[in-house]
Amino acid sequence: MTIAEGDTLPQAKFKEKTADGPIEVTTDELFKGKKVVLFAVPGAFTPTCSLNHLPGYLENRDALLERGVDEIAVVAVNDFFVMGAWAEKTGGTGKIRFLSDWDASFTKAIGLELDASGAGLGIRSKRYSMLVEDGVVKSLNIEESPGQATVSGAAAMLERL
Repeated sequence: MTIAEGDTLPQAKFKEKTADGPIEVTTDELFKGKKVVLFAVPGAFTPTCSLNHLPGYLENRDALLERGVDEIAVVAVNDFFVMGAWAEKTGGTGKIRFLSDWDASFTKAIGLELDASGAGLGIRSKRYSMLVEDGVVKSLNIEESPGQATVSGAAAMLERL
């Protein structure tokens, strides 16, 4: 079952690469008492993710924070080394949290997995964005095509805020 607006996010653990090594980040640590924009991509370094989706959030970071967002995070079914390298390559380090859902457990728990085996990628996440307040999904925006980043993009999120 796919998560919906008004639902509480399930408990999950992500990995995040830091200067001191990998850390574990729980959903409670990420969302409790905060207003967070979380967006997901099918894969770090993939064309739409790197050329459209992520850059929009980096460019609109300050505008999102000015509208009351405490934190912005991107999640992908990639390992934390890949997510860390993507953060460094795109200039996103320290601006957006780059979270690894390495085993797709979070993605599956919210019902947003994408079988990209036909493209040689295996199980990945659908492209989406959500506004989460204190662990509750306030806005959920799922792309119909993984190659598009319109309803889940930063401009669309700004409109919802």
